[in-house]
Amino acid sequence: MLKTKLKDIEFNSPLITASGTYGYGDEFDTFVDLKKIGCIITKSITIEERKGNPSPRIYESNSGMINSIGLTNIGVENFCKIKLPKLNNIDTNFMISIAGSKIQDYLDVLSKIEKSNGKQIGYEINISCPNVKQGGMEFGLNKESTEKLTSELRKITNKLLIIKLSPNVTNIEEIGLSAENAGADAISAVNTFSGLAIDYKTGNMLLSTKYGGVSGPPIKPLALAKIHKLYNKINIPIIGMGGIISFKDIVEFIRVGSSMVQIGTLNYRNPSEINNLYDNLKSFLIKEKIASISELIGNYNDN
Repeated sequence: MLKTKLKDIEFNSPLITASGTYGYGDEFDTFVDLKKIGCIITKSITIEERKGNPSPRIYESNSGMINSIGLTNIGVENFCKIKLPKLNNIDTNFMISIAGSKIQDYLDVLSKIEKSNGKQIGYEINISCPNVKQGGMEFGLNKESTEKLTSELRKITNKLLIIKLSPNVTNIEEIGLSAENAGADAISAVNTFSGLAIDYKTGNMLLSTKYGGVSGPPIKPLALAKIHKLYNKINIPIIGMGGIISFKDIVEFIRVGSSMVQIGTLNYRNPSEINNLYDNLKSFLIKEKIASISELIGNYNDN
């Protein structure tokens, strides 16, 4: 009923934990039923260790949050030595998120991981992080750079290759199409929207970097629109995300064209809430007599 397929890989459910919201993915098996999670995506791994941006780097708004973490991670060498062996033993699929400052960074990280005997089913390529001074996002701002990076990465792995797109562009469909043409297996969309928080009394910026990535329920209608546009342009699966906090949100994302969804900001509130999403989604399908979640993909009515 909730089992899902991407390419030739089967997932227990369409629910994925979004990169950056579940750490490296090896810390949660004691209080989450991993069999209800289709896949865990690690935080983004870079060629060198990154300390991230200085504090303050998180601001909680009325209904969401703005983050400027800055891709904090232990670097690919330490990841392969310390984290990957633990991930190989978790009871669900996992993918590794990769980020870089230039094309060669992405290629080097992917190559090192490919040689490390990991059981990852694939990679999510982060070309859309708005929270770092260099790298990542510029590769997702135009179709030429997206196509070039995707093409180079495709040459060195046969595993799932998923390109994570930025919403902070004029035409997300063209960028998605360029990734498809270059060999991507799927698109994940959308990453956070660029935002700012300021103290109304003092005029002080509330993030050290001024700008950060807005996530949570406020961005859901914006994310749905981007996914709907992508669905009507590209032919590869879409993994949708952006403000999901209930099973109803999941159904909405799938109806506009997502094959799977990622849960992000909700994990900060309660990492085990994803289990309730699974249960509520399953109950909905049973009540509505829907045999498979795949029946709902792109199942919307134009008024």
